[in-house]
Amino acid sequence: MAKAKPVFFCASCGHESPRWLGRCPGCDAWNSFAEAPVSAAASSRPGASPALGRRAARSAGPVLVPLREVETGDRPRVSTGMQEFDTLLGGGVVAGSVILIGGEPGVGKSTLLLDVLARLARVAGPAVYLSGEESAAQTKLRAQRLGGAGDVLLVAESNLGPVLDEVERAGARVLVVDSIQTVYLEGCESGVGSVAQVRECAQAIQHFAKRTGCATFVVGHVTKDGAIAGPRLLEHLVDTVLYFEGDGAAGLRVLRSYKNRFGSVDEICVFAMGESGLREITEPSKRFLDGRSSRASGSCVVPGIVGSRPILLEVQALLAGAAYGTPRRLASSLDAGRLAIVLAVLEKHAGLLVGGQDVYASVAGGLRIAEPASDLALALAIASAHRNVALPHDLVAFGELGLSGEVRGVGQGERRLAEAARLGFTTAIVPHAARGAAAPRGMRVIPVDDVARALAAAWEIA
Repeated sequence: MAKAKPVFFCASCGHESPRWLGRCPGCDAWNSFAEAPVSAAASSRPGASPALGRRAARSAGPVLVPLREVETGDRPRVSTGMQEFDTLLGGGVVAGSVILIGGEPGVGKSTLLLDVLARLARVAGPAVYLSGEESAAQTKLRAQRLGGAGDVLLVAESNLGPVLDEVERAGARVLVVDSIQTVYLEGCESGVGSVAQVRECAQAIQHFAKRTGCATFVVGHVTKDGAIAGPRLLEHLVDTVLYFEGDGAAGLRVLRSYKNRFGSVDEICVFAMGESGLREITEPSKRFLDGRSSRASGSCVVPGIVGSRPILLEVQALLAGAAYGTPRRLASSLDAGRLAIVLAVLEKHAGLLVGGQDVYASVAGGLRIAEPASDLALALAIASAHRNVALPHDLVAFGELGLSGEVRGVGQGERRLAEAARLGFTTAIVPHAARGAAAPRGMRVIPVDDVARALAAAWEIA
């Protein structure tokens, strides 16, 4: 057997090089290359176990087919029995898909997947849970807290190759790998959890899922900066990337879709953590507005669009005197750059002088909002905090602020207004471009074309 040549991989983007490089040409990261010597057996087919390699040797060669002659067919989907989670995936679990779920330790990744796997085992067929971190007894204890998962097949093993062979012989339709950083392939000489090992295991899982049609969930750990550990190539190999975010200390878990080949991206699913595991929240707008004060200043509700549906969120602002001479600008669950722009627009075009004050802005509930439609609500919240006057409790506002002070239109205005009216809001300040949107019955819509008129309209009804 020929001696394997060393290969180097970038830990940030997965770029491969035959020699070590100080700076990655793919992502410009410094000192990110790690040596990953791969044996000749493993290099013959990346990510393949010996059994998979023998099957590949017997397979036929590639065949070129005209694109117009390719048969697509409908990919069958299986419902998990969790309506919100099915919506997040695009309508259910697709056979042969690979789904990556990331999040901080203890956020509920294993709890959610064990519950989902128990549901799928009853409707889809054999389901296997591969635990590389916990023993079989520990996994059973968690299953008992969830109400039991007797139909799930369990294997506590870290050697991925034999497990995939056994899963195929069992005819499993669903597989959970918990986690990708704790399994390994014997053909790869790198250590468990290394860049090369994660890459090889991910490729083996992908080949297995596509060849057998077994839907596979993969758990991924996160690094200190919140990114999924391992090369970014891991995200390119899978079909769907889901990530837990939000304020876990408050009992809420927000699962967001960042990539989905079988559905829309940026969809969210909100869970509440309880004694019996994660419970879906079917009305996320009500949950995020729960506990909102009717008399507090510095608060405004924005009907945002998250994924494919509108969700109402409370934008809060607080102004305080700068204690050390240099005012602070802090944003939580908001884009700090947008906060700086909104403050500059308010000073220049609305005469709101806040340059000498600390400004704190956040979104209640921990759900991050990045769309420009929240600019107007943020501006109203800051103005409310500055004057210490509460805005009407039944007021919503949305619109993008331009640098010249204009309030620009945003998409899906009718859906935003309909969601606000459904939850009892009766007044809306909207961009002038949205004046033609059909207003729900009983809702007063105030169109404005610049930020100064928006503030004047808010004070008039306050």
